[in-house]
Formats: sequence, C-alpha cells, structure tokens
Amino acid sequence: MLRHPEVRLLHTGMGPARARVAAARALAIDARAVAVAGVCAAVSPLVRPGDVVCADDLRRAGADPIGVPAAAVVAHLLHERGFRVHIGAVLSTERLTKPADRRALPADTLAVDMESAWLAAGADGRPLAVVRVVADAADRALIDPRMLIDGPRALATLWRISDALVEWAREPVVPHDRASSRQTAEL
Repeated sequence: MLRHPEVRLLHTGMGPARARVAAARALAIDARAVAVAGVCAAVSPLVRPGDVVCADDLRRAGADPIGVPAAAVVAHLLHERGFRVHIGAVLSTERLTKPADRRALPADTLAVDMESAWLAAGADGRPLAVVRVVADAADRALIDPRMLIDGPRALATLWRISDALVEWAREPVVPHDRASSRQTAEL
C-alpha cells in the first residue's frame, strides 16, 4: 500500500493490545473507508497458504459478531486480479492458535487472526473491509518448516492485494443486504 499516495497506512503490529491502540488512532484519521489487511492462519482445510480471506463476519470471545458487508465486493475485485479468494468468518483470538485449537472451532470459521475484531472499531461507521492472507494451513503449527516458504509468500500476496483495496476505498460500495454477500465457497 505504500505505493499509493492517497492511502494512510497504519502498522498495527501483532495482537489485541496493539490492535486496540491502532483502532483508537484510526478514529482520528479523516478517511472515506477503512481496510484491515494482514496475515492469518487457516481453520478450514479448503483454505490454503497464499489464499485470500475476505471476512464477512468478525468474531471474538465475549463480543457480538461484527458484520462486514463489503466482503463480496472486495472479494470480487481480488478475484478479478487472479487471487484465490474465500468469503467467510474470521475469528480474532487473544493468542496464537495451534492446529488442535483450530479444529475445535465452528465449521463456518475460515481463518483466525489476532487483530481484526479489535481493529474494526477504528472504522467507527465508515465502510470496512477486512482482508487476510493465509500464512499457515489449518493442520500446521506456526513453527512448521514450510512457513519458510509460505510466510514470505503470504506477505508478498499481502502487498499485491493493495491495488484492489485502494480501488474499493476510493468509492466504497457496500451491499445493503448482508445475507446476499455471504458465500461459503471460494470464488
């Protein structure tokens, strides 16, 4: 995103505490829309490293889910650019999750991260998009040697998705019917 002069980029860092601080900082920025982007771990075995997850529902323990109706529009923009895209729920957790923990999550959860549900507060009524690139597969731990390939690949994909997010943010189209944006299969 650094190559887009009209974009204000906030680096959050990892974890809920840093996400809360970044969300508070985002409230002070005059922006038409807010896009959250980062990496995640897959929950669904259908989601592979390098895939893009557009969250249509953000969840975290002890809080109501947060709907993200722009998911289908952003997913379409990414799919048009050749990315393998999934739309579904992302669960934000307090700490890293192990594969066994992920297997115990609800079947409709596509991915887990440690920031998105807290960062959503930074949108404060503005259109919100949440896009995560899968760094580790559902059955793999973070310390798996394949992360040496999949981690950098996910980060490279993260930078490549920025054009689609900027296009969406220029004129953030958000469907009025949240139910119509829900897709369980990949695009």
